[in-house]
This record gives sequence, C-alpha cells and structure tokens, in this order.
Amino acid sequence: MDNITNLLGGFQVAIQPLNLVLASFGCFVGTVLGLLPGLGPINGVAIFLPLAFALNLPPESALILLASVYMGCEYGGRISAILLNVPGDASAVMTTVDGHPLALKGRAGVALSISAVSSFVGALVSTIGIVLFAPLLSNWALSFGPAEYFALMVFAVATLGGMLGGKPAKALLGCFIGMSLAMIGIDSGTGVYRLTFGSLHLSDGIQFIVIVIGLFAISEILTMLEQTQAGQNAIKLSGRLLFNAKELASSAMTMLRSAFMGFGIGILPGAGATVASAIAYTTEKRVSDTEGTFGKGDVRGVAAPEAANNASACGSFIPMLTLGVPGSGTTAVMLGALTLYNITPGPLLFESKPDVVWGLIASLFIANVLLVVMNLPLVGLFSRLLSIPNAVLVPAIAAISFIGVYGIHSSTFDLVLMVVLGVFGYILRKLDFPTGPIILGFVLAELMERNLRRALSISDGEIGVLFESPLSIALWVMATLIIALPILLRLRGRRNRNQTVSANDI
Repeated sequence: MDNITNLLGGFQVAIQPLNLVLASFGCFVGTVLGLLPGLGPINGVAIFLPLAFALNLPPESALILLASVYMGCEYGGRISAILLNVPGDASAVMTTVDGHPLALKGRAGVALSISAVSSFVGALVSTIGIVLFAPLLSNWALSFGPAEYFALMVFAVATLGGMLGGKPAKALLGCFIGMSLAMIGIDSGTGVYRLTFGSLHLSDGIQFIVIVIGLFAISEILTMLEQTQAGQNAIKLSGRLLFNAKELASSAMTMLRSAFMGFGIGILPGAGATVASAIAYTTEKRVSDTEGTFGKGDVRGVAAPEAANNASACGSFIPMLTLGVPGSGTTAVMLGALTLYNITPGPLLFESKPDVVWGLIASLFIANVLLVVMNLPLVGLFSRLLSIPNAVLVPAIAAISFIGVYGIHSSTFDLVLMVVLGVFGYILRKLDFPTGPIILGFVLAELMERNLRRALSISDGEIGVLFESPLSIALWVMATLIIALPILLRLRGRRNRNQTVSANDI
C-alpha cells in the first residue's frame, strides 16, 4: 500500500502543468529523433540534458523531460525500421525482420499500429513492475556478476540461431561477423591494436552508427535502386491502416510474454533493450511460429520485439534508481542528470527524494499514454512515406544517412567505410543472409569481452568461474539446449523419414 500511496503522490507531481507540457514535448521530439537513422535514445537524451539544465528546471521536471524523450525514441525507432528497413537504433533491429515484409505487402499501417500497442503494453507492464517490485528486483539484479553476464550473452547469441528458421547457420555466421567487426580497434585491456591493418582511422574501432547505416540504409538504397531499374517503384498501400480484432487477439499473449521477458532483462545493468528484443523475438518464434510465417511478415514478429524493447527500456530505470548503476547507455546519461542536481541514486533515494523518484515513475505512465494517443492517429501519415517515389526517397535517405555518420567525428573515412559496409550488406542480402544478427553480434561482443575479462580477473584466470554459480549453469544449459535440440530433432526427423522409405521399399 505504501507504494500505491507514493505513486499517487508521484502523479500529483507529474500532472503539474509544466511537467505535462515537458512530457508531451519530450514524447513528440523523441518520436521524431527516434525515426531518424543513427540518432537513437542515447543521442536524444544527450541532446536535451544540457538544455534541461540550462533552463534551470527542477530535478523532477528535468527527469520527466529526459524520460519522455527516451520513451519517444523507443517508439520512433520502429517507424523507419518498418517503413524503410532502416532501424532508428539497435533495439529496433529485430522489428525489421517482420515489420518491413509487412510494409512490402501493403500492410505498413497494420505493422505500425500493432507496434504502437505492443510498445504501450510492454512499457505498461514494466512500469507496473517498477512500482510493485523495485527494491526486490534490485537485489536480484545484484546476483548477476561478470560470469553470469557472460553466460547471459552466450545465451543471447545462441538464441540468434533461430532467427532464420531452417537456416540457423547463416544467422550464427552473421553474428560472428558482427563480433569480428567489434574486435577492430585498441584492446581495452592491453592497449594492443587489433585488426586495424595499420590504419589510424580504425584505431578507435568502427562506430556503431557506421555499421547500422551501412548495413541497413545503404544496402536498402541499393536495393531500392535495383527495384526502380526493374520497374518496381512505389509500394502499394492497402486501405486498412489499423490492425483488426483477429490480429490483436493473435498478438495478445505475444505482447505479454515479451513484456515480462523484456522487463526481466531490462533490470540487469548493461543488458539493454537490444538483447531483450533479440531474445524475445527468437523465443516467440520457437513458441508460436508453427506455420513458418515469422520473417515473412507476421504481426507477432513485430509485437514481440516492440513489447520487449520498451519493457526493457522502462526496466532499466530500476538499477539506476535503486543501485545507482545505469541499466542501459541511455540511463547512464540520465544518471549524469542526477549528478548535475547533486542527487545520489541508491536505495535511500526513495526516502530522501520521493517526489523525484515517484514523479518520474508516474510520468512513465503518462508518457506511454501520450505516445499511443500521438502515434495511432499518425499511422496513416507515416504509411504515406511508402508512396513517395524512389527518385525522391532514395536521395532523402542518403542525405540523412551521410549527415548522421559525418556528424560523429567529421571524418570522410567513416563515410567511405559506411559505403563499403553498405555494398557488403547488399551482397549479403543477395545471398539470403540476414543483416540483423551482424548488428546484434556487434553489440553483444563488447559486453561479452568486458564481462569475460572481469570474471577471469576475479578468478586469477581460472575458467571454472564461468560455471560456478547455479544461475550461470542454468544459462549455459539453456544455451546448449537451444543449439542442440533443433539439430537433434532434425536428425531424428531425417532418420524417421529414412526408416519410412526403407519400409516402403520392402
């Protein structure tokens, strides 16, 4: 009951006119920033952090603005992912797998509307979880040490094998390609240059935005030019812009399962929405894809990652507020906002600054309602982007992509590298290789390496530390089962078919 009372007090803070205006403004601007490839929630929040401080906003108002921008970016990332096959950030990569095929079938409005509702459900479940279980879940998150995190990352990699149904080897190979790209640069532990081939431009490694824009935006531009040359230009739109009752009913359990899964992963510091969306999608594919429609335009394939990444985004506030440990890169920026106001996050924050904490939690409820109210009526407008001729759309995507990449380091080398990766991504598409696992492998590699180093440092190089705790053992077992079971089932099915053929021959 104390939490409910505190939440009501938080709503009194959140519904103040200034905070409502800031929440509305943050949601709208965040959505716009999210749909622009390369910006994403981290950059969106980072842009508004100095603005919030310069305006001399109270701490609770500043956090409400930043949280609204964060949630808006998570919503906005799906728009370009579905319509253009260009994810706004890493957490929207999995949305492209089924979202863009739906758009190609003329059901862009259905994909956008189901993703908006899925995002709302995921964020709502996660925010309710924050209210009810924040202290308890923060203690559970502490049980994850470096060894458990490494096992979790291995489990995430193992789940990627299910992304392509009958072609898990291609998905895993793509993941390993992404990991290899992540190894380029200076080794953080030894200072040794790795895979730079003597180029100073590669000493800092390849920037994430260069990988994303290259593999998705540039390769998509090349594909669109190919379609234009072949006489395929604008995509036809169906008259229906919203999902129907049957599509909502088929996705309802998917949303709930993925929301709980995303919330659980979001609590873990550093895991992030990218890991949550990948695990949720691959899990849902194994549970629900009885007809082999995932990857070809299934609304459940949009609902799963969208519910999970928004649930994870909200869940990442728990370690930030209760432990003072950022649950994601974006909450790390928000942690900086707290320090600017001389507020120390931790278990005592709920008692020392209840107006800040509960005002922020209440604003998450309000922001998600605002985002649904904003986004659903705009589905038709967003869908019209697909009717723009490629002669106009291709230069626009190219301009945004080049500006976004050049704006990081003002380096022409990054532009050249982006184009090279784009051509590589285009070739992979022609070979029927997925580009999503490459991005996910790139993101997971850094987390895996960092936690492996920490675990081995703690144990003085003893590899057994990776298999000591019950939690890490359980994750290793699940990862092994996910890889081994499909192979065993395939072998068993082949053996049964051979036996049937032999019996018929007799």
